Amino acid sequence: MAEKLFLEVVTPQKAIVSEEVEIVVAPGSEGEFGALKGHTTFLTSLKVGSLRYIDAGGKERYIFINGGFAEVLPDKVTILAESAEYRKDIDVERATKAKVRAEKRLANKAADTDLVRAEVALKRAMHRLRIKDIK
Repeated sequence: MAEKLFLEVVTPQKAIVSEEVEIVVAPGSEGEFGALKGHTTFLTSLKVGSLRYIDAGGKERYIFINGGFAEVLPDKVTILAESAEYRKDIDVERATKAKVRAEKRLANKAADTDLVRAEVALKRAMHRLRIKDIK
Protein backbone atom coordinates (compact mmCIF):
# COMPACT_ATOMS: atom_id res chain seq x y z
CA MET A 1 0.00 0.00 0.00
CA ALA A 2 1.32 3.45 -0.97
CA GLU A 3 2.07 5.95 1.76
CA LYS A 4 -0.34 8.89 1.85
CA LEU A 5 0.22 12.61 1.82
CA PHE A 6 -2.29 15.31 2.67
CA LEU A 7 -3.75 17.45 -0.12
CA GLU A 8 -5.43 20.80 0.39
CA VAL A 9 -6.89 22.81 -2.49
CA VAL A 10 -8.14 26.23 -1.44
CA THR A 11 -9.60 29.19 -3.36
CA PRO A 12 -10.42 32.64 -1.99
CA GLN A 13 -14.06 31.47 -1.74
CA LYS A 14 -13.74 28.00 -0.17
CA ALA A 15 -11.77 24.84 0.52
CA ILE A 16 -12.19 22.41 -2.38
CA VAL A 17 -10.16 19.42 -1.12
CA SER A 18 -8.81 18.47 2.28
CA GLU A 19 -7.94 14.77 2.36
CA GLU A 20 -5.24 12.12 2.30
CA VAL A 21 -4.14 11.07 -1.19
CA GLU A 22 -1.63 8.75 -2.81
CA ILE A 23 -0.28 11.10 -5.50
CA VAL A 24 -0.86 14.64 -6.79
CA VAL A 25 -0.12 15.81 -10.35
CA ALA A 26 -0.45 19.56 -10.96
CA PRO A 27 0.08 22.08 -13.80
CA GLY A 28 3.19 23.93 -12.63
CA SER A 29 4.22 27.08 -14.44
CA GLU A 30 7.41 25.33 -15.62
CA GLY A 31 5.61 22.10 -16.50
CA GLU A 32 3.47 19.43 -14.92
CA PHE A 33 4.82 17.96 -11.68
CA GLY A 34 3.89 15.03 -9.49
CA ALA A 35 4.31 14.58 -5.76
CA LEU A 36 4.32 11.48 -3.57
CA LYS A 37 4.86 11.15 0.19
CA GLY A 38 8.45 12.16 1.00
CA HIS A 39 8.83 14.61 -1.92
CA THR A 40 11.41 17.38 -1.68
CA THR A 41 10.02 20.70 -0.47
CA PHE A 42 9.40 23.38 -3.11
CA LEU A 43 7.10 26.27 -4.08
CA THR A 44 5.85 26.99 -7.59
CA SER A 45 3.29 29.04 -9.42
CA LEU A 46 0.56 27.18 -11.29
CA LYS A 47 -0.87 27.73 -14.73
CA VAL A 48 -4.38 27.01 -15.97
CA GLY A 49 -4.89 23.26 -16.24
CA SER A 50 -5.99 20.12 -14.51
CA LEU A 51 -4.93 18.88 -11.11
CA ARG A 52 -5.15 15.10 -10.81
CA TYR A 53 -4.87 13.01 -7.72
CA ILE A 54 -5.56 9.51 -6.53
CA ASP A 55 -7.63 9.55 -3.36
CA ALA A 56 -7.14 7.21 -0.39
CA GLY A 57 -9.63 4.78 -1.95
CA GLY A 58 -7.60 4.52 -5.18
CA LYS A 59 -9.96 6.59 -7.33
CA GLU A 60 -8.50 9.14 -9.75
CA ARG A 61 -9.98 12.64 -9.32
CA TYR A 62 -9.75 15.73 -11.54
CA ILE A 63 -10.03 19.40 -10.63
CA PHE A 64 -9.86 22.39 -13.00
CA ILE A 65 -7.28 24.89 -11.66
CA ASN A 66 -7.26 28.51 -12.79
CA GLY A 67 -3.70 29.36 -11.81
CA GLY A 68 -2.32 30.00 -8.35
CA PHE A 69 0.50 28.56 -6.24
CA ALA A 70 1.56 25.19 -4.86
CA GLU A 71 3.59 24.36 -1.79
CA VAL A 72 4.94 20.82 -1.72
CA LEU A 73 6.20 19.42 1.58
CA PRO A 74 7.28 15.83 2.30
CA ASP A 75 3.86 15.02 3.79
CA LYS A 76 1.52 17.69 2.38
CA VAL A 77 0.65 19.53 -0.85
CA THR A 78 -1.18 22.83 -0.57
CA ILE A 79 -2.72 24.39 -3.68
CA LEU A 80 -3.79 28.03 -3.43
CA ALA A 81 -5.83 28.49 -6.61
CA GLU A 82 -7.42 31.60 -8.07
CA SER A 83 -10.42 29.36 -8.74
CA ALA A 84 -10.97 25.62 -8.92
CA GLU A 85 -13.81 23.21 -9.60
CA TYR A 86 -14.28 19.48 -9.56
CA ARG A 87 -14.82 17.80 -12.91
CA LYS A 88 -18.40 16.94 -11.94
CA ASP A 89 -19.14 20.63 -11.31
CA ILE A 90 -17.98 21.91 -14.70
CA ASP A 91 -20.84 23.42 -16.69
CA VAL A 92 -20.22 22.20 -20.25
CA GLU A 93 -22.71 24.62 -21.82
CA ARG A 94 -21.11 27.59 -20.07
CA ALA A 95 -17.59 26.45 -21.02
CA THR A 96 -18.63 25.91 -24.64
CA LYS A 97 -20.17 29.41 -24.84
CA ALA A 98 -17.03 30.91 -23.29
CA LYS A 99 -14.88 29.07 -25.85
CA VAL A 100 -16.97 30.32 -28.80
CA ARG A 101 -16.94 33.88 -27.42
CA ALA A 102 -13.15 33.86 -26.98
CA GLU A 103 -12.59 32.39 -30.44
CA LYS A 104 -14.74 35.14 -32.01
CA ARG A 105 -12.82 37.84 -30.15
CA LEU A 106 -9.50 36.40 -31.29
CA ALA A 107 -10.68 36.02 -34.89
CA ASN A 108 -12.00 39.61 -35.10
CA LYS A 109 -8.86 41.23 -33.67
CA ALA A 110 -10.70 44.49 -33.16
CA ALA A 111 -8.61 47.37 -31.84
CA ASP A 112 -10.59 47.46 -28.60
CA THR A 113 -10.26 43.69 -27.96
CA ASP A 114 -7.91 42.61 -25.20
CA LEU A 115 -6.28 39.70 -27.03
CA VAL A 116 -4.37 38.43 -23.99
CA ARG A 117 -7.58 38.27 -21.98
CA ALA A 118 -9.34 36.47 -24.83
CA GLU A 119 -6.50 33.93 -25.09
CA VAL A 120 -6.68 33.23 -21.34
CA ALA A 121 -10.47 32.82 -21.52
CA LEU A 122 -10.04 30.38 -24.42
CA LYS A 123 -7.45 28.37 -22.45
CA ARG A 124 -9.74 28.16 -19.40
CA ALA A 125 -12.70 27.02 -21.50
CA MET A 126 -10.66 24.43 -23.38
CA HIS A 127 -9.19 22.96 -20.18
CA ARG A 128 -12.64 22.72 -18.62
CA LEU A 129 -13.98 20.90 -21.67
CA ARG A 130 -10.95 18.55 -21.79
CA ILE A 131 -11.38 17.60 -18.13
CA LYS A 132 -15.07 16.96 -18.64
CA ASP A 133 -14.27 14.62 -21.58
CA ILE A 134 -11.94 12.36 -19.56
CA LYS A 135 -13.43 8.88 -19.20
